[in-house]
Amino acid sequence: MSTATYTVKGMTCGHCVSSVKEEVGEVAGVTGVEVDLASGLLTVGSESPIDEAKIVAAVEEAGYEVAIPS
Repeated sequence: MSTATYTVKGMTCGHCVSSVKEEVGEVAGVTGVEVDLASGLLTVGSESPIDEAKIVAAVEEAGYEVAIPS
């Protein structure tokens, strides 16, 4: 099992969380998605590592942005 954590910018409510969960959950290989609205943290579980670009694309499809660590 593999886990990756991302920070999502722009979420303000429960609907935002649902949108992100739904889009990321549709990425091939994803087995679990947890989103914390207060911190903006998105945790993605999978059987094997997933290409970060696919997760970023799914978050953008939901209308939000992944913060790139500096």
